[in-house]
Amino acid sequence: MIGGALINGCRSPSSIFKFISSTLLRRGTHNTCIAYSPSDSKLQRLLSAEIQYQCDYAPPHQPVTEYGKFLVENRDGEQLITMRGKSSEGENIKIEAAMFDGYIVDQKAEGQENVHLHISMSVDIWKGEGTNNSANANAMKFVCSAWPNTLEIRKVFMCRHDDALSPARLYTGPQFKDLNTKLQIGFYEFLNTRGVNDGLSMFLHRYMMNKDRIELIQWLTKLDSVLKK
Repeated sequence: MIGGALINGCRSPSSIFKFISSTLLRRGTHNTCIAYSPSDSKLQRLLSAEIQYQCDYAPPHQPVTEYGKFLVENRDGEQLITMRGKSSEGENIKIEAAMFDGYIVDQKAEGQENVHLHISMSVDIWKGEGTNNSANANAMKFVCSAWPNTLEIRKVFMCRHDDALSPARLYTGPQFKDLNTKLQIGFYEFLNTRGVNDGLSMFLHRYMMNKDRIELIQWLTKLDSVLKK
């Protein structure tokens, strides 16, 4: 389990966006902030050059549609993906994971920093027919953090699909870290037998790195297409 305060947030120079961008964006002069120009054709050329560079430098691959027992649904143009599967007990499992939304920094020797990216995810487990929670089905919900090599449970509580209360008004129990140690271990084992474990965290980080490249190219392409109209 990774400790430290999670930094999330705004796309400031010290934010997660800077870290990801440094690996995806060319460090050439065209990546600096572009001053306003009356010539749309100049901006078009810059966008086209950036799109071409991204496709050549770090070309994304087609997103996978399966991982273990789960089907993976990429939500094109969104910051989320959904995974669905069934346990050996016949339970429905639904996982929703967001793109990178924070990080922590470990200080290494010689003043170097080791950045650990963070992914927020939730896991719903319930019994019943269908792929969504039925009206009367109680679901066990886990709120988790997916780190590069580790899955961390933050909350676990019961909910219903048709519950009129907003999540903010539901009683969601204590912080997971405050539970009895044996209970914590038991919940981790519960998820592990259902394929929700450190291996899933590693998969999500690989998947989101690729999705980040896909969304970046699509974003650039949409901007380019608007200028060409």
